[in-house]
Amino acid sequence: MELHVNDILTRITRYNLIRKGRMIYIDVHQKIQGNLAGDYIAVPNLVNIVAKPEHQGAGRSEQEALESCLKKIKGHNIEDLFPTTGPGTPPTASNKK
Repeated sequence: MELHVNDILTRITRYNLIRKGRMIYIDVHQKIQGNLAGDYIAVPNLVNIVAKPEHQGAGRSEQEALESCLKKIKGHNIEDLFPTTGPGTPPTASNKK
């Protein structure tokens, strides 16, 4: 493949998780090229907002990464999975410093 040495290329399988009437995506990335935490990484997201690293799962298979992620997010409200501020996230009164 014609990629830069430090590029990361993944193939994605997308899952939808509906919790308390709200939906998030869980994208499972299969490593094609590059360095990741595992061969597969499961990342909860809201399209342009990615979950905190502690809520992401890794594994040697898609199933293992997905199960790792689901275990880490079990019992958490959706809003607790994501950073309170970041690119494209305007500060609110509760997270202004």
